[in-house]
Amino acid sequence: MRAKFLFITIFSFIAVTTFAQDATVSEEELTKYATVMDSVAEMSLAVQTTLSDMVKGSEVMNGTRYNELSKIASDEAKLAEANATPEEIAFLAEVAEKKKTETLKINQAFQSLAKDYLGAATYNKVKKALAADATLKAKYDSLMEEMAKDNEVSVEAEG
Repeated sequence: MRAKFLFITIFSFIAVTTFAQDATVSEEELTKYATVMDSVAEMSLAVQTTLSDMVKGSEVMNGTRYNELSKIASDEAKLAEANATPEEIAFLAEVAEKKKTETLKINQAFQSLAKDYLGAATYNKVKKALAADATLKAKYDSLMEEMAKDNEVSVEAEG
């Protein structure tokens, strides 16, 4: 009986130790994960800027009208009620198509980065660890803040 108890205790200790080692996220893994997430954030920001520029540069409607109509774009009755012109509806469709195309590109890039640069197993490990470990999450947030500052400098240099 004691041998069985000892065996179970040792086995449990080994299992917990092994799991803890597998769940440990290295500095390199965290940095790579943050780099992937920052890249996706940068791409998303670029798409938002592109769409915003499309609306600002539109001769069909101003930003306020776009915001009003974009909320009801999928409801023909409400568009008619809002007196949307065919040109406005076409512009809404153009912006929506651009958003869809660019979002697809971002998703493909994200999948590629997660798989090829970081590795799917590492991506999943870091994601789970961030949800479970507040200290690691704080470290990640700090990394993301630093990377975001770099993004702001890049945007200012481009603009």
